[in-house]
Amino acid sequence: MVSRQEVSAWRPRVPGVVEVFHARFTEHAYPMHVHEAWTLLIVDDGAVRYDLERHEHGTPHDTVTLLPPHVPHNGSAATPDGFRKRVVYLDTSRLDESLIGAAVDGPDLRDPVLRRRVGQLHGALAHPGDELEAESRLTLIGERLRGHLRPRRAEEPARDGPGVAHRLRELLDARLVEGVGLDEAARLVHAHPAHLVRAFSGTFGIAPHQYLMSRRVERARRLLLEGLRPAAVATATGFYDQAHLTRHFKRLVGVAPGRYRVSSRCAS
Repeated sequence: MVSRQEVSAWRPRVPGVVEVFHARFTEHAYPMHVHEAWTLLIVDDGAVRYDLERHEHGTPHDTVTLLPPHVPHNGSAATPDGFRKRVVYLDTSRLDESLIGAAVDGPDLRDPVLRRRVGQLHGALAHPGDELEAESRLTLIGERLRGHLRPRRAEEPARDGPGVAHRLRELLDARLVEGVGLDEAARLVHAHPAHLVRAFSGTFGIAPHQYLMSRRVERARRLLLEGLRPAAVATATGFYDQAHLTRHFKRLVGVAPGRYRVSSRCAS
C-alpha cells in the first residue's frame, strides 16, 4: 500500500476555535503528545486507536471523540487502509477544565445527533462568511457535550422565549449587512447563546443563521434586478465574497446570481 498524507488546516473567525484540521493518513502514527486545547474528532473513513491515561480506545464510524487538554495520548490507524478524520480544536471558553476528568473517563461518545451536528459544524467552518452558523452549531454541540460529561440535573424551564427571539430578529434586521456574532447577540439581548438559538428556531421555525442568509439573498435579488453585478451585490449585502453569495443564492433561488440577473433583463 502506498503511503498517503493529505492535510488541510486553518483557523476560522469563530470564537473559541483554535484550529480546524482535516487529514487522511495511511501509515502515520502519532507518538504520545498533549494539546492545550480540547480535541473534538470524528472519523469519516477507517478507524483510529489511541491510548489515553493508560487505557486503549478506538473511534468507530459513529463515534464522536473528545480528548481533553493537557492529557497525553497517541494515535494510529486501526484499519489496513488508514483513516480520514476531521478535528476541531476548542479552547476552554467553549469547554472548561472542570470537564477534563469526565472526558478522560469517557472520551468516545456514541451519539448520532452529536455526530451529525459535528459534521454540520465542519461544513459551516469550511466557508468564510458562515461564522454565525458555525457559532450556533458549536454552541449546541457544547451544550450536548456538557450533557454527556456532567451528571444529569433538572434544568430550569426557559423563560421569555418569544421575547428573546423577537429581540434577536430585530438585531439581525438592523445588522443585516455587517452581521453579528452569536456571543455579541447574546449579550445584547441578555440571553444565553444556546437559549437564544433554541428560542429563535422554536418561535420562527428557522435558525438565526438561516434567517440572516435568507434576508441577505432577498436583498441581493432586488439589487440584481436593479442591474448591479454579482460582485457588487455580494459586498452590498454582507456576503464574504461573490462565491459566498453564489452558494447561498443558488441554494435559495435555484440559479446563480449572474444567471438570475441576465434572465431578469431578458424578461423585461
